[in-house]
Amino acid sequence: DLAANMWTNPGEIAGNGIDDDGNGFVDDVHGYDFYNNDGDPMDDNLHGTHVAGTIAAVGNNGVGVVGVNWTSSIMALKFLSAEGYGSTSDAIRAINYATMMRNKYGVNVRVENNSWGGGLFSVSLQNSIRLTGDAGILFVAAAGNSGTNNDSLPVYPACYDSPNILAVGATDQYDDLAYFSCYGRNSVQIAAPGVGIYSTLPGGRYGSLSGTSMA
Repeated sequence: DLAANMWTNPGEIAGNGIDDDGNGFVDDVHGYDFYNNDGDPMDDNLHGTHVAGTIAAVGNNGVGVVGVNWTSSIMALKFLSAEGYGSTSDAIRAINYATMMRNKYGVNVRVENNSWGGGLFSVSLQNSIRLTGDAGILFVAAAGNSGTNNDSLPVYPACYDSPNILAVGATDQYDDLAYFSCYGRNSVQIAAPGVGIYSTLPGGRYGSLSGTSMA
């Protein structure tokens, strides 16, 4: 459901240990792992795989699930550990990679999905997100799962001040705001189904998860 829709870097030769396209990253064939600093962004947590399936699982193939866009190309940019922890600096590196690949190498990066959150306000991260906007990239961010008002208690990166950010809350099966979803009249722009979402998991498996990440 995902393999056929993974982005492949046309300027890179897999497994030769060389930065073939000269972008500063070795063997970044399908993306990059900024946590382990290597060209293998394989998901060792499961969260990213689940979100990717909702976005772009292959449709009409008689297998598993169907993504919102059956033919999206997925560039895998990993900056979190298997336990789900990481640094703001690595998040910035991942975001900057996508911007660079669009601006300098002509890769048609249109949307960045950011189903992650945490940390304090960072001017550097905000500036990085604004640069994605300058490049014409939509920055979609999970609103957060603490059930609080983002207008008064900001959650980042969803609440950074950048016109290209689309912050997404979660709705339940009754089309009501999910009990855990953050909200905010000025800081959350849209809500989408995020409860009991069935999607892809690593190892060819499938399962249900809930969260504004899923939304």
